[in-house]
Amino acid sequence: MKSLLLSIALIISISLSAQTTTGPEKGHLIIAGGALRDPAVFAKFIELAGGNDAHIVVIPTASGMEISKNIEDRLISSWKARGAKKVSILHTIDPKEADTKEFADILNNATGVWLPGGRQWRFADSYLNTRVQKNLFALLARGGVIGGSSAGATIQGSYLARGDSKTNTIMVGDHEEGFGFVKNIAIDQHTLARNRQFDMFEVLDVYPKLLGISLDENTAILVNGNQFEVIGQSYALIYDGTHWDQKQNQYVKNKAGQERFHLLRAGRKYDMASRKVLSQNRR
Repeated sequence: MKSLLLSIALIISISLSAQTTTGPEKGHLIIAGGALRDPAVFAKFIELAGGNDAHIVVIPTASGMEISKNIEDRLISSWKARGAKKVSILHTIDPKEADTKEFADILNNATGVWLPGGRQWRFADSYLNTRVQKNLFALLARGGVIGGSSAGATIQGSYLARGDSKTNTIMVGDHEEGFGFVKNIAIDQHTLARNRQFDMFEVLDVYPKLLGISLDENTAILVNGNQFEVIGQSYALIYDGTHWDQKQNQYVKNKAGQERFHLLRAGRKYDMASRKVLSQNRR
């Protein structure tokens, strides 16, 4: 009987953890909604990567372009202009190469990794379940920072929204697994700029236990543990099945079929594990 109860408790524990949205125990994430121009967001990334001692590895694979020496030089110059001491480029479309020690171990000396935009499924095809992905988690575990914009935002979640290789308009596509730096979450981008604010419900209709986060352009969330703060110039949209009711002056659960969400601007904070907008200190 005791062993049966322990087994039941373990099953319940696993089930609950699978439904809980959690960030990395150590390190930081910057997840940006595309068209990122705000120098303060880049400055925060460099600061978290070690400031003047930062070694940034840029992984431009989502672009789908051949990464020529000219493109490498431009990427390196742009990040050095932002304050990075050292910049390296990591790129392959071959997961076998990504799984080799020789290719992936440059990440062992990195303090920050940046994932630029493009198509997020290209990140998945090249790096899922490889030594590169393992080393990215190791970077977080030693207190580093991983940032990304547009495709580089979506890939950081566990569910790969807009992961279809044919078009970026299909929310539940032929690629559904992200890197999983944040568990039990789907992340979308370019939201208000491209009128995408209701698209996340297509994912949540299929996977209702996920937390949905959708980021407008030039806006990001800074993730520390299970909480994040909105930074940048526009809004983060949070899809957790609740919304603010002005008449009741409190958060209430969405009714069936009610497509409501939260809009959080810079400075607002959210706890992903408890799925609550955190109170704002008013001055």
